[in-house]
Amino acid sequence: MVKYVAFFEELGKDDVGIAGGKGANLGELTQAGIPVPPGFVVTAATYDKFMTDTGLQPIVMDMLENLDVNDTKELQRVSEEIKDIITSTEIPEDIQTLIIESYNALCQRIGKDDVYVAIRSSATAEDLPEASFAGQQDTFLNIRGAEDVMEYVRKCWASLFEARAIFYREENNFDHSRVYIAVVVQEMVDAEKAGVMFTVHPSTGEDKILIEGSWGLGEAVVSGSVTPDTYWVDKSTGKLLEFTVGEKNVMFTREDGRTVKKEVPPELRNRRVLSDEEIAALSEMGRRIQDHYGSPQDTEWAIMDGEVYMLQSRPITTLGEAVEEGEVKSRDVILRGLGASPGLASGKVKIIREIHELDKIQAGDILVTVMTTPDMVPAMKRASGIITDEGGVTCHAAIVSRELGIPCVVGTGNATGVLSENQVVSIDGNKGLVYEGRVVEEEKKESAPESVTVESPILTVTEVKVNVSMPEAARKAAATGADGVGLLRTEHMMLTTGVHPRKFIEDGREDELVRILAENILKVADEFYPRPVWYRTLDAPTDEFKTLEGGENEPYEHNPMLGWRGIRRELDEPEILRAEFRAIKKLHEQGYTNIGIMIPLVQHPDELRKAKRIAEEAGLRPHRDVEFGIMVETPAAALIIEDFIAEGVDFVSFGTNDLTQYTLAIDRNNEHVADLYTEGHPAVLKLIERVIKKCNEAGVKTSICGQAGSIPRIVEKLVELGISSVSANTDAVAEVRKTVARAEQRLLLKAARKLL
Repeated sequence: MVKYVAFFEELGKDDVGIAGGKGANLGELTQAGIPVPPGFVVTAATYDKFMTDTGLQPIVMDMLENLDVNDTKELQRVSEEIKDIITSTEIPEDIQTLIIESYNALCQRIGKDDVYVAIRSSATAEDLPEASFAGQQDTFLNIRGAEDVMEYVRKCWASLFEARAIFYREENNFDHSRVYIAVVVQEMVDAEKAGVMFTVHPSTGEDKILIEGSWGLGEAVVSGSVTPDTYWVDKSTGKLLEFTVGEKNVMFTREDGRTVKKEVPPELRNRRVLSDEEIAALSEMGRRIQDHYGSPQDTEWAIMDGEVYMLQSRPITTLGEAVEEGEVKSRDVILRGLGASPGLASGKVKIIREIHELDKIQAGDILVTVMTTPDMVPAMKRASGIITDEGGVTCHAAIVSRELGIPCVVGTGNATGVLSENQVVSIDGNKGLVYEGRVVEEEKKESAPESVTVESPILTVTEVKVNVSMPEAARKAAATGADGVGLLRTEHMMLTTGVHPRKFIEDGREDELVRILAENILKVADEFYPRPVWYRTLDAPTDEFKTLEGGENEPYEHNPMLGWRGIRRELDEPEILRAEFRAIKKLHEQGYTNIGIMIPLVQHPDELRKAKRIAEEAGLRPHRDVEFGIMVETPAAALIIEDFIAEGVDFVSFGTNDLTQYTLAIDRNNEHVADLYTEGHPAVLKLIERVIKKCNEAGVKTSICGQAGSIPRIVEKLVELGISSVSANTDAVAEVRKTVARAEQRLLLKAARKLL
């Protein structure tokens, strides 16, 4: 018997053919005992009956017959015409009766007259593991009354022929005549907070839960209107691993029976949305749903009056996608920039002009923007590659991409103008090129060699260390066999809390700040123990603090790179520096004696003296409990290094990114002068040579953690000068070690020849 209407409890996951993916999954969740707002499905058979009884089916198929979907204007015209025909055609009386009776029955079940409902499209080829039609059809919220329900069911039917849906079906070879649409009619949850949950990492498949949430209805998160809070949960233990508080500027709510977009009250914008208890409840529900389906799920949730409801569940379709899909072998260069992080990646372009657009970045996309910021790191992790208009090889995009191990091209000048949304491109992070379409990396196509030669470990006198920006990258960095961490950056630990470090202090939450820092530093110190980890205290320019809760009063600076940052800022706000020292003191007491402290952007020994005094106030004794050193990033520090040595340092490390820009008067993030920026400039090398010579005479260790530490010709020169260690990016450690070994061998050979 043909089923024209079915309530959720009558449906299961095998009913996709009649209820569509959304409807079938809501039925499956209901039967599994998951809390789902009640509702029913106007099945695909009803849509078929409507199209057949009214005679619309052959008319619509004829209009699609010879349509060129790549002709955007024609596609839009045909789409609008088809939708107008459907929405203006009266629904036959027998179908009207079925829908009205079902809505009235739903109202009786809930015990209210004219219940508010959400009306959602549910295409019969939607939400399948091998193809997702999600977002191709329409959803309508806060619909009330039988007549309006009828009207919006018809609008859902019409949305099967949205331009984007027609294009999608053509591109994926779906026959228009074989794709039907069911419509979900479900009680509307007037959510106080809502969002999405992935039961595994959506990019890597790693077994941890990702929850994104914001205030009001879930439309804010799903549409990408806000940067939501992000919570990562260990699935096996239920422990909250890390979270980022997003800036939630807008929300969707129900007012006078309408869905209204309005500004979030200022006091809620940077407040954490979910409590620990709500996160635990959602995570447990996520585990139950995945166990029930036997596969990772992409879900939508809402919370109303303290109760958690699941609104949708579908398989995660991005896992295991083959990058060869749609591949092309030609290499038509459409953009040129600077190769900032090596590798080849292909994907769909997603252009980010505003922070609130970050949610549209899905696993495998190419993130294109003017320049990345720390707020973008979660989205960068999802992307397969990065392209920027601005920046040089030491800009934020370059540094983070190298650490994440994803290809990056910076300084293209106009990528955001030349590229279009969803355009498929490939990027070569070695050459700094952007190609049209998908490109096959020929090396990956070659057959595997019959035998594998395993290289013996390379031993060098000059230590080869690694730079770490994000604690979660520590394991990958440690796996390189590096001799330690030459630079552990603080900024990511601070900025991803979503709260200005000063606000922690002002709110009496210094202990919480200390705990956050200690937990993050521990992740790195533990992976490398007993190898040394040199922790650089906070060095974020003022523009990176503005988006944080409590960062509204950050000063405007014409050039933040030359402004209130590094030790000069921390001496003005000593409470933050003291919190950092307290965190290291806490770890030292736990036996982590491998942590050293590095003070950034010094230009006078007084700054070093004052920093030591604050460390002692925090119970940390420089040179006894921890090694204490400085960054040499200013010409001033290099030119009076003797005075710093006299004040007392255990080590110095060259920050060649800043040292180069300050010596040459070149903005290292400005693509217009990027070709003039070179760490190998004679003036820069002379400053480095002077510092190494003076430090070697005094028995002070020297290192380098800037970009120059990954450039072979400069590394060779540093080894000749007698540097103690070289700290490189994770992807460069192996090659740098080879370079160091060759340089040391040449020195030995040169010395031996002198003896002959």
